[in-house]
Amino acid sequence: MPDQPKVGGSPIDDPDVHLAHLLAPASIETPWYKSIGTGIRELINPPKLPPLEVTSKPIAVPDMWGSYGGNEKTAGMTSVMIHIIVIALIIFIGSLKPVQKLIATVIPLTAPDLKPYKPEENKGGGGGGARQPLDASKGKLPQIAKKQFTPPRVDTMVSKLPMTPTIISDVPIPNIDATNYGDTLSKLGVPSNGTGLGGGIGTGSGGGVGSGRGPGVGPGSGGGFGGGAYKIGGGVSQPQLISKVEPEYSEEARKAKWQGTVEMQIVVDEHGLPKDMKVTRALGLGLDQKAMEAVMKWRFKPGMKDGKPVPVIATVQVNFRLL
Repeated sequence: MPDQPKVGGSPIDDPDVHLAHLLAPASIETPWYKSIGTGIRELINPPKLPPLEVTSKPIAVPDMWGSYGGNEKTAGMTSVMIHIIVIALIIFIGSLKPVQKLIATVIPLTAPDLKPYKPEENKGGGGGGARQPLDASKGKLPQIAKKQFTPPRVDTMVSKLPMTPTIISDVPIPNIDATNYGDTLSKLGVPSNGTGLGGGIGTGSGGGVGSGRGPGVGPGSGGGFGGGAYKIGGGVSQPQLISKVEPEYSEEARKAKWQGTVEMQIVVDEHGLPKDMKVTRALGLGLDQKAMEAVMKWRFKPGMKDGKPVPVIATVQVNFRLL
C-alpha cells in the first residue's frame, strides 16, 4: 500500500487529525506575515507550472452546418421567384373584366348643400283646375298651411265651405288686392277655375294654383312656390338609393389607365326616377357618358316633404378605379 499523505506526522484520514482541526482551527491557518512573504516571493520568482494538456478537439464550422451550408444562393433565388409569381398573379387578376367592374364603385347619395336651410331656396309648385273652358282668372292666393284639406276655387268667396281653402308653401305669397281667389299670374277676365283638373285653380293638377302638379303655387310639383325641385333640408328628406347598375369602363379610359370621379347633379322625381342630369365634375375619355348611362338606370326612394314624395335635387358621385 502506498504511503498516505500525512499532516503533522499522522495520516490525513486519521480521525484524530480531523478532530484536532475542529478543536484548534488556528493551528492549520498560515500566519498573515508568512502569506505576505510567500506572495512577494512568487511575484518575483513565479513557480513553474506543468504544461497545459488540451483534451478538446476543434471542429470546422461548415461541418456543424451539415446540409444547411452552401444553399444561400438557392434560397435567395427561390425567394425572388416566389415574389415575382405573386406580383404577376395580382396583375393578372386585376386585368380581368369582372374584377374591374367591381372596382368601379359608387359613392352613396350625398346632399349637395349642407348650408343652413333658407326659405328662398325652397322649390316646388302646384296647379289645378276644374276642366273649365276658360283659363284661370286672376285673383289672390289663399292662406298657407302645412296640410291642405280644401283646395282653392274662384267661387269660394260666394260659397259656404266647412273649411278654409289653403295652399302648401314655405315662403310668403305675393299680396294681391282682390276679393276673390285666383291665379296671380293670369289676366283679368271672366271668373274661371281654369282648364286643369283635381281641384284648385290653373292649368295643372293636384289642388294647387298654376301650371304645376300638387298643392303649391306655380310650375313644379309637390308643393312650394316658384317652380323646380326641392333642395335637401328644411323638412325635405334625402332620396335613398334602392338599386343601382355599376358603370362600365370605356375602352379609351382603360387603355390610358385613366381614373377618377364623375360628379353629377340630378333631380330625383316623386316616383324615384333620376332626371335632368348635369355633369358638374367631368372626367373625360368617355367615362362621363358611362356614368350617366349607369345612373339613369338607378332607382330611388323619393325624398319626402310633409309625408308626401317630392322632386329633390341631389348630387351623386361615380368612382372609376383600376388596380
